[in-house]
Amino acid sequence: MRFEHVLVVGAGQMGGGIAQVVAASGRRVSLHDPYPGAVDRGLAAMGKSLERLAEKGGADPGEVLGRITPVDGLAPADLMIEAITEDARAKAELFRRADGVLPAEAVLASNTSSVPITSLAAVTTRPERVIGMHFFNPVPVLKLVEVIRAIQTSDETAAEITELARELGKEPAEARDFPGFVSNRILMPFINEAAYALMEGVADADAIDTIAKLGFAHPMGPLALADLIGLDTCVAIMEVLHSGLGDQKYAPCPLLRRYVEAGRLGRKSGEGFYRY
Repeated sequence: MRFEHVLVVGAGQMGGGIAQVVAASGRRVSLHDPYPGAVDRGLAAMGKSLERLAEKGGADPGEVLGRITPVDGLAPADLMIEAITEDARAKAELFRRADGVLPAEAVLASNTSSVPITSLAAVTTRPERVIGMHFFNPVPVLKLVEVIRAIQTSDETAAEITELARELGKEPAEARDFPGFVSNRILMPFINEAAYALMEGVADADAIDTIAKLGFAHPMGPLALADLIGLDTCVAIMEVLHSGLGDQKYAPCPLLRRYVEAGRLGRKSGEGFYRY
């Protein structure tokens, strides 16, 4: 089994979900998050998720959690999967540090949904071993992993990560290293336009989401999905799209910005377009 020991950095919604599916595949996971209490909250969320899956025939929660070890810092591993805040500088600094800690043959992967993988590869001494591995929320349920090759990524690294995604029970799809890749280049303007429709009074939030769900056969409306992703994350991704592609259509809706400034970040804060 390739990548027997995986370091996951970030224990939030995405990092916790990634740690869960990696551990469920039989691999050993070191989980690191510098924010006080983040790992404990992540493990608690994983426990609830695993209990729900166990009721449907999934793996034993105790066995899966037993493969996850909290660590205070970066740990040597076969693979790092980064799932920290969607901030290019923070990610680049993490990749610099990981490059000095993980073995030379280890792969450094990012779960980023918008930051160029090429720029992360460039700050390391192993650019051919850097790649994007973009999971989707909720990670234990959704099958897609967007695999993004930097300009420098080797064929071997891409093949290894593609195979790992399959071993985790996911369906890999390769995208080129352009701002937003494929998923968010399509999704974020959809969410942004829904926010404009709400701001301009075209319809209320529930009606907008109902029309999207029933009219487009989507499982969740764009505003509810934005709340799940995090409105601050949506704004950050759109700013990367706007800057990288230079097109005004990617500029975040003013209503999205106001909600973020007010602390209305979605599910994680208890209020976004909806109350939770």
